[in-house]
Amino acid sequence: MAVRGLSDIEAIEALPLRDRGLPRTTYDVFVGGAKRWRDRKALSFFLTADAYQRAQTWTYAELLAEITRAANALHTFGVSADHPVAYVLPNLPETHFTIWGGEAAGVVLAVNPLLEPDLIVEILRAAKVRVLATLAPFPGVDLWAKLGPHLSALSELRVVALVDMMTYTGGAGEGSAAAASSLPDAKFDIVDFRAAMLAQPADRLVAPRAITEHSVSSYFCTGGTTGAPKIAVRTHGNEIFDAWAAAQVFGDREEPRTYFCGLPLFHVNAQLATGLLPWMHGHHVLLATPEGYRGKNLIARFWEIAAHYRIATFSGVPTIYAALLEVPIGDNDASSLEHAICGAAPMPATLIAAFEAKTGVKIVEGYGLTEGTCVSCLNPPEGQRRPGSIGLRLPYQKMRVVILDDAGRLLRMADVDEIGTIALHGPNVFAGYLDPQQNTDLWIEIEGSRWLNTGDLGRQDAQGYFWLAGRRKELIIRGGHNIDPKLIEDVLHRHPSVAIAAAVGSPDAYVGEVPVAYVQAKPGVSVNDQELMKFAETHIPERAAIPKRVEILPSLPMTGVGKIFKPALQQREIESTIRSEAAKAGVPVGKIWFEHDPRLGQVVGIRVSAGTALLRTALERYAFKFKVVE
Repeated sequence: MAVRGLSDIEAIEALPLRDRGLPRTTYDVFVGGAKRWRDRKALSFFLTADAYQRAQTWTYAELLAEITRAANALHTFGVSADHPVAYVLPNLPETHFTIWGGEAAGVVLAVNPLLEPDLIVEILRAAKVRVLATLAPFPGVDLWAKLGPHLSALSELRVVALVDMMTYTGGAGEGSAAAASSLPDAKFDIVDFRAAMLAQPADRLVAPRAITEHSVSSYFCTGGTTGAPKIAVRTHGNEIFDAWAAAQVFGDREEPRTYFCGLPLFHVNAQLATGLLPWMHGHHVLLATPEGYRGKNLIARFWEIAAHYRIATFSGVPTIYAALLEVPIGDNDASSLEHAICGAAPMPATLIAAFEAKTGVKIVEGYGLTEGTCVSCLNPPEGQRRPGSIGLRLPYQKMRVVILDDAGRLLRMADVDEIGTIALHGPNVFAGYLDPQQNTDLWIEIEGSRWLNTGDLGRQDAQGYFWLAGRRKELIIRGGHNIDPKLIEDVLHRHPSVAIAAAVGSPDAYVGEVPVAYVQAKPGVSVNDQELMKFAETHIPERAAIPKRVEILPSLPMTGVGKIFKPALQQREIESTIRSEAAKAGVPVGKIWFEHDPRLGQVVGIRVSAGTALLRTALERYAFKFKVVE
C-alpha cells in the first residue's frame, strides 16, 4: 500500500528494518531478480529516438549474466575494494553492466563524461583508479580523442576497457584497435570490454568476495556535478536501503511497470530511482539513447515513446518538464503514465500545475543528496502533495530541522515551522568523503548519534512535511547540474587584473538559475567585462559553469570579518530579474525590498502602482519567493 501520510510511514516502521529481509549486496538484488522473474523484461535500450521501436532487450536472467561477466572481467583487470573501476560513459547498457558488475568486483566510481579531461584525470587519480571503462572512438563522438591522450598521467591505471557503440549500429566494432593505435606508447592495456566480458563465465563469480551491507560499493562525485568535487563513499547497504525505502512511498506492486531513464547514469537519480529501485521489484527499465534527454528528437518524440512502451514513471528536472510541456501529446495514449519525479532543482508551482493539467501525470517533488545516497524525502503520490514542499521523510530514515551555533554544534531542535538546518540519520547516510579532511563539520551529534549536516535550510510543518528555505551551501543549481562557485572564482582569480571574484546564481525561468560572476579589479588596473568573460570561457573546464556574464564592481559587499557577503549579490540578481520582467510586462515597479519570513525564509516584496496580476504571472516562473503589493 502506498504512503498517504506520516502515520503510514510510522506503520511501516512498526516492523524492525532488520526483519525486512533486504538483500545484502547489490549483486544479490540481481541474483534474486533472475530467480524470481527470470524471463521478465529487465532492460531495454534504443540508440536513437527516431529508431525507438528497434530496442534491444535483456531479461532478468540475461541482465544477471551480463553483470556477472562484467564483474569477472573487472576482477581480472585488477578492480578491488581499494582500486575502483571508473566509468566515463554515456547512457549505455554497458554502463549498467559496469556499475553493478563493478560493485560485485570491488568499487565503482562515476564520472561525468562532459567534464574537461584534466579534471577527469584529477578525479581518477584521487580515487586510485586501476581500471577505466570509457567509449571507443565513434563517429561524431569525441570523448576518446579528448580523454585518451591525458590518461598517461595516471600511474596506477592498468586497463582501459572500451565500449564500442558501433556494435549497436551493426558495425564491426573495431574501435578498440583504433584507440590502441592512437596511443602506441601507452603503459596500460587497451581492451575491448565486450570481448573481455564474453571470455568470462556468466553463471558464477570467479572470485566471490565476502561483502556485507557495510562494504563500500561506489564513489560518487559531489559538491557539484561540475567543478573539482568531493568524492562521496557509499555502501551496499546505503544503495539497497534507499532504493527499497523510496519504493515503499509508492507502494509495492507485483505487476511489471516500465521506468524511463533519461537522466545521465553518472547521476545518483538515474542509477537508483530509474535503475536499482525498479529492478528490486521486477520492473522494466527503458534506457533511452546514449545522451538521454539530450538525444536528438527524444523530447520531440517523448509522448510517442511513452505510448509505445507504456511508460509508468520517469524522473526529470524542471527544464525537462518545461520542454515536454511544449510538445503536443496528439493522439498518443499517455494513460500508462502514473507519476513523474522532480527533485534535482526547485520546480515552480505554476509549471507543476500546467504540466499536470495538460498531461494528467502527477508530479512528485522530493529531496535528496548524494550524501544521503539519493532520496531522503518525497511527496506521497497517493496522499496530499503540497506544491513547494519536498514531502515526507522516508521510512526508517530520520530527518529533523535543528538550530546550530556558529560552529555547527547543536543548540536545540527547531520548533514546528521554524527554519533551521536539515539533518539526516539512517541507513542511507553515506560513510563520509574519501578525503578525510573534507569531513570536517559534516556531522552533528544528536542524542548520542551521528547525523549528517546537509547544509540546507528548511522547516517541518505540523503534518510532517518538509519545506526548503534556502541553502547554506553555495552551490548553483543550473537545470539539475550542481555548480561549485569556487570553480568559477578560482579561474577568475588567476586573471592578473582581478583582486576578488564571487560567483552566485541568478534566477532563470528555464533552468532555475545560471551562474554569474562579480569581480573587483586590482587598484589602478583597467579591465572590462568582455575580457573577463573571454578568460572565463577559455579556462573554466565545464561548459555549464561558464557564467552568463561577468560584472565589475568598484567593491564587493563584505561581512564584518572581511568575507564576501554573497546574499547581497544574490539579492541584486533577483531585483534585476524582477525589474526586467516588469519592464517586459509594462508594469511600473517602485520599491523592492527583502524580508525574512519565519516560515518561507527570504521573501522579496515588490510595490507596484498597477499590473499586479501581470507581474505575478511573469514571476511565478521563478523559484524565489515574492509578494506584490499596490
